[in-house]
Amino acid sequence: MQQIILASASPRRQELLNNLGLAFEVQVSDVEETFDDSILVTQMVEQLAERKAVAVAATRDKGLVIGADTIVVLDNKPLGKPANPEEAIQMLSSLQGRSHEVLTGLAVIDAATGQSVVTHQVTTVCFKSLSKEQIKRYVETGEPMDKAGAYAAQGLASVFIDSIRGCYFSVVGLPVSKLAESLRMFGVEIV
Repeated sequence: MQQIILASASPRRQELLNNLGLAFEVQVSDVEETFDDSILVTQMVEQLAERKAVAVAATRDKGLVIGADTIVVLDNKPLGKPANPEEAIQMLSSLQGRSHEVLTGLAVIDAATGQSVVTHQVTTVCFKSLSKEQIKRYVETGEPMDKAGAYAAQGLASVFIDSIRGCYFSVVGLPVSKLAESLRMFGVEIV
């Protein structure tokens, strides 16, 4: 089996790969996560995922490098990771009682050949109505501070989610079904 390298420090992505029974190593890419505001959000998440995978693949002679990036989108506006608790409160206040989209870009690159597969997954998440006090208490836990859109669907914020249409794993940070399809194109079968 090909060596698999995850270009992410995300414990959530690592857990999802472990759940698939994949042997992998982690090599974090230090790429800038900035983007061009003039492009579509779908292009943005794909570019960011690919940028991460390319950076790691460039340091390798062989192996399949997986890059991913997740963005929360409300009213066609991307919400990244909050810079401070006040911004987290603002993001969560705008999400409460509404539906929004979570887009996760995925790139798999063969470091030996440069061949790549780049795709994305869109999932709709609907939040319950939340009180200011609920939002404040959640932000005080610190959980939202390194999460796109200021929440972790697999964490405490799970109680805020009324429904999910699409891939739950994509909301967590890695579209597992699309990953399996992408790896299959390189001869790696999960099941």
